[in-house]
Amino acid sequence: MRQEESGSAARGGGGSQVVQRVALLMRLVAASQRSGLRLADLYRTAQLERPTAHRLLQALVAERLLRQDGQNRRYFLGPAMYEMGLAASPQLALRDICHPQLERIAQLTGDTVFLTERSGLDGVCIDRAEGNAPIKAYVLDVGKRRPLTVGGGSCAILSAMDNVEFDRVCRSNLERTLKRFPRYSETSLRRNVARARMLGYVYSKVIELPDVRTVAVAIRDPGGSSIAAVSVSTVSSRMPEARAEEVAEVLRRAVDAIQAALIEREQAPLAKTQRPEVGVSGGRQPKNSGL
Repeated sequence: MRQEESGSAARGGGGSQVVQRVALLMRLVAASQRSGLRLADLYRTAQLERPTAHRLLQALVAERLLRQDGQNRRYFLGPAMYEMGLAASPQLALRDICHPQLERIAQLTGDTVFLTERSGLDGVCIDRAEGNAPIKAYVLDVGKRRPLTVGGGSCAILSAMDNVEFDRVCRSNLERTLKRFPRYSETSLRRNVARARMLGYVYSKVIELPDVRTVAVAIRDPGGSSIAAVSVSTVSSRMPEARAEEVAEVLRRAVDAIQAALIEREQAPLAKTQRPEVGVSGGRQPKNSGL
């Protein structure tokens, strides 16, 4: 963006709008990282003028936040995003803890397994593992962001919330969910959440793929907050209700292990600071040892 244009935008209060546009473009690219997105895809979805979108995208490429394929001209996340992601990675990395369990679930069920993490009013797919079933249901790509009112994993996260927070998320997401997913029904969502609370797991259709079924179980942090969910998705013929119960049990065991690991990770720094002082020989030093 030209300096004079940037300055006038900031003086006119448009600086925040530029940030919002850039953030939207980055999210759109992240959600389609596997195949990339064309300029036309981006400016139409973001509802921007073509020159504006092109200018912002090229600035992001120059800063290495995005890269553009030299042959098909599609945009992908750039190396700087990876570098910043490492720096921003929390001490307690949920994906690192969950990934071995996702692999185990995929091996036991043969189906595709997803890890969805709550991000404000959204659910974001942060990991995936594939089983050996001949028919696979690729419901989500890693990086895909959807309203927290859409998807089996998101439904599981909602089911583990209290009613006040659940209602707030539904209310805040209603307009944009209907805009992106015309088949969305809050009545159906509430029915699925109520059933999940009774059963301890979600068993539902996929809103974009009616012939796909999802089973999901919520993950809580050590404080009891609903932070994520593990889900298995496959075609309906592979997931009748009887098998859904079996898959849910596999998920519950995995979630128990994940939550135990979360507690252990949280307590580890505390245990380290509480260790008694030891001398060179490894024994505890007396108070007035002079060492």
